[in-house]
Amino acid sequence: MSDAREPRRRGHDGIELGLSIEAITFDFGNTLVPFPAAPMADVLSLTAARVAGPLCVSTTDFVRVWGEERLRQFDEDVPEGREADMGVRALRVLARLRGHPEPATRDRWDDSAAASFSRAAEVETILETYAGVFVQVTPVPPAIGPMLARLSNLYSLAVLSNWPLGLAVERYLESAGWARHLSAIVISQRVGSIKPWPEIFLEAARILGVPSGPRLLHVGDDLGADISGAHDVGWRTAWVTVKPEDSPLPTAPLAPTVRMAAPDVVLGTVLDLEAVLGLREGGWTDTAAGTGCG
Repeated sequence: MSDAREPRRRGHDGIELGLSIEAITFDFGNTLVPFPAAPMADVLSLTAARVAGPLCVSTTDFVRVWGEERLRQFDEDVPEGREADMGVRALRVLARLRGHPEPATRDRWDDSAAASFSRAAEVETILETYAGVFVQVTPVPPAIGPMLARLSNLYSLAVLSNWPLGLAVERYLESAGWARHLSAIVISQRVGSIKPWPEIFLEAARILGVPSGPRLLHVGDDLGADISGAHDVGWRTAWVTVKPEDSPLPTAPLAPTVRMAAPDVVLGTVLDLEAVLGLREGGWTDTAAGTGCG
């Protein structure tokens, strides 16, 4: 039986793949950055502790209601290809904590009515606090920055992620020093569509200036959202198989038009990518004239 961490190529040689692509997009959570359960819980609890006093709400109730509304959003939004927007969640949480009854199980929120229970500045306080705590609590994997720096000498790079608060990912990428290696940061909350629905992939291709198709490689850990979604629009794919077993990050169901697809290459971690593309350990960049990259 082969080792799950051993990269395996499917359909074409890694060096051929490395030479044929123009841009690489990376999923964020559990691809570039691992997200075990404990740090994610810390982000919410620290955010609640910092905002509860100024907002005159209970820290314990904030955490509880936040979790309930998170699950409600997943049920409502994800099957329809929408992100569970954290700004909407914050508005609903404040409404419930201030006396607005939660909708019945099968009913949807009236967000206009919920908005009357808070001011825009209060919602902004929650989001800004959450983003700040997220950057503070989430460790930066030390090998990712150097890898992105090397790859950016050869390809246009982007982060292409399902995430309910684009501000948090953008602040993290800037703080980690990774943003300077990226040509684009494409987050589902900003786009209004999640992977595996095609709209977010097409938007990334548009921003990168590369026609949507086989000259784009997407790297991610979710076989449905990342691999099948990218294949559906004609991209190449690399599947990352090693991630925290207790990660609370959800997987997205396939869109109605998307079929489950196999990855072009399988990686243990994203750090295996350069070797699979033939860029390390005697690969093509060692001898390519004028590149100066290895």
